[in-house]
Amino acid sequence: MTDPTMALRALLEKSSDTELLREMVGFTAQRLMELEAESLTGAPYGKRSDERVNQRNGFRDRIWETRAGTIELRVPKLRHGSYFPAFLEPRRTAEKALTAVIQEAYIQGISTRSVDDLVKAMGMEGISKSQVSRLCCEIDDKINNFLNRPLEGDWPYVWLDATYLKVREAGRIVSVAVTIAIGVNADGRREVLGLAIGASEAETFWTEFLRGLAHRGLRGVKLVISDAHTGLKAAIAKVLHATWQRCRVHMMRNLLAHAGRQGRGVVAAFVGTAFAQDDAASAKAQWRQVADQLRPKAAKLAAMMDEMEEDVLAYMGFPKEHRTKIHSTNPIERLNGEIKRRTDVVGIFPNEAAIRRLVGAILLEQNDEWAVQRGRYMTLETIAGLCDEPIIKLPAVAA
Repeated sequence: MTDPTMALRALLEKSSDTELLREMVGFTAQRLMELEAESLTGAPYGKRSDERVNQRNGFRDRIWETRAGTIELRVPKLRHGSYFPAFLEPRRTAEKALTAVIQEAYIQGISTRSVDDLVKAMGMEGISKSQVSRLCCEIDDKINNFLNRPLEGDWPYVWLDATYLKVREAGRIVSVAVTIAIGVNADGRREVLGLAIGASEAETFWTEFLRGLAHRGLRGVKLVISDAHTGLKAAIAKVLHATWQRCRVHMMRNLLAHAGRQGRGVVAAFVGTAFAQDDAASAKAQWRQVADQLRPKAAKLAAMMDEMEEDVLAYMGFPKEHRTKIHSTNPIERLNGEIKRRTDVVGIFPNEAAIRRLVGAILLEQNDEWAVQRGRYMTLETIAGLCDEPIIKLPAVAA
């Protein structure tokens, strides 16, 4: 085998300044693979050793796209088992989707300077329409299967939320609502239920989205948690026949916005006493008492509390162990935060299909992460009473 020191010296002597970085990256990567292969075989390439546990079996060529440019690698093959270097791990689905979105924007002639710089930074050169089409089809099939899968069993809790993204439409840049639904099933585990893209959050949009979920099998919903989107409450009652919980966090922001700078602390403390109660009856009694105390000096706040009472305290009628998770949209807000972080890279999407591709990929990855988590989001014992069908526990298998 060639002495690595001599190879490095020769590389430095004959490489131009413009190619030196790319050649150095390729040289380092090749040496790393050789060292990893040696550790897996138990001996250096081509040398006899009593400690050898495997044999080399040639190479396979691999193109590696880097910020320094395209690098041609020769990945060692093993006679028994397989070897694949960690730095060449296949892109995750969301990363592939992000790449596809950027490439699609690029070839459609709508790229900006920032997108062009991003394409180069990701190591993508020589983009062709056929490459983009193949990549998009591969991702879209996987995401569509996930988003259209049947929903089995009961789903006592469902969270709904929407975020807005910019997309090009008929030569204009418009904002569209990207709605996401997640739920907890009878097994106490979280799953992503669906995704929808619409021009607004009108009742017709929410109704169509919820009917789509119901058509796929969503049933047994007892509580839907969301912000106070226009038309959503009516759509929930019409399609799911479930109780609505208005997000407590968003409600407090709206309430305190009318309390004045000096009165916000006092109002927040007063309202918080209702949330600290142990049961629904006590919470409602305390809520009305606080509203009556505020009424003489803050009639508008008291009227808002009267209007909000039923919706903001709905979660108090459910198991105490669940209340910290069902009183707000925080569980889905964190997911939306990750979506915004990833979509901000794109900025303006070329079309709605690109939005569905990237957001769907992010949701698929999140769903997979929830699936492999050891602990349930809610225990079987506490969620059993909310399910229409009895939960059957399988007997433990003896070791």
